[in-house]
Amino acid sequence: MASIVETAPLVLNIGVVLGAAATMGFAARKVGLPSVIGFLATGLLVSPFTPGFVADNNQLALLADIGIVLLLFEVGIELDLRKISREQRSLLWGVPAQMGFGVLVGTPVFLLLGIPIFGALLLSLSIAMSSSVVIVNITRSPRRRTDTSTEEALLGWSLIQDLVGVASAAVIITLFGTAEKSLFISIGGLFAFSAIAIVASKILPRVLQAVRWDRDLFLIYSVSFGLVLAALGTVVFDIPMALAGFVAGLVINQSRDTEDVRKAILPFRDLFAVLFFVVVGTLIAPSEVVDAAPFAALILFLMVILKTFPTMLLARWGKINVKKSLLGVGVSQIGEFSFVLGSLAFSEEVISRSQYTGVLLAVVLSITGSTILVRRAPK
Repeated sequence: MASIVETAPLVLNIGVVLGAAATMGFAARKVGLPSVIGFLATGLLVSPFTPGFVADNNQLALLADIGIVLLLFEVGIELDLRKISREQRSLLWGVPAQMGFGVLVGTPVFLLLGIPIFGALLLSLSIAMSSSVVIVNITRSPRRRTDTSTEEALLGWSLIQDLVGVASAAVIITLFGTAEKSLFISIGGLFAFSAIAIVASKILPRVLQAVRWDRDLFLIYSVSFGLVLAALGTVVFDIPMALAGFVAGLVINQSRDTEDVRKAILPFRDLFAVLFFVVVGTLIAPSEVVDAAPFAALILFLMVILKTFPTMLLARWGKINVKKSLLGVGVSQIGEFSFVLGSLAFSEEVISRSQYTGVLLAVVLSITGSTILVRRAPK
């Protein structure tokens, strides 16, 4: 009985937060805003910086981490380079060009502000990437003004961004991070983890085939596969968990059960993704907003210069049959993986608390701006 009494507040904490998030998300949609804004506002309401109910941020952060793993696991599953090369070949060089330009130009800017090279690289890479969750929501929104070709390009652009971004982050962390491991050992660990993931990907389809008749077991095996592999990559090979989750999804995306696995984990991914945005809201201290505003404004300015306009130009040069302005605006936000990179930079003490708050503000403002502008675009 004592254990039930002890765990009841934990259950209450999660239940209240999810209920509040659903209510705020519903209210946001009623006034024409994306539900993500409601989730972010929920985080602010249950944070220790505002009066009233205060959520246990450690619990929420744990669940949000699970959401990030499942999100990138699902992104790895969904990435079909063969389809993209067949239908949107220009994306294969356009996205790396956009991201490379962003990192090359953005890094010196942050260096001039006195940020160490490790933090400057992480920040510039975070600006170069977009939010897969937000882009998926944009393409599903009943208020969207995009056409089918633009929606496919948006999804393809964000998927390749994730692939290039995860690989780039692995290199940056290995070369400039504080971990006392040689480049050879770090790369060897990544290859060893990939080999384990490949072996597991040969076993998983057989297991899923045996339980295909039972949707519950199929779901449990699918979710557990992604979580176990991601945690294994972190515990054994010291690979960031989000990166390990992406690699795990990538190695099974040619399985015949790929689409079924992806569909099975989508409800879990969406639920935990809500908690991710709530966690972002809980981290923003209103008292620090004024001091952090200039840095947030700089990030947003760099995002427009280094991502929005280059994306539009590259789409034109690549002769991609899309609405160029909507593609540029659609990718103009920083989201979940950018938050991971910013949090890593803050934990490694290569950016200040005020700068970290600026990153969080930029996440909120860019998500709000891009989703609203896509909906307000002329038909």
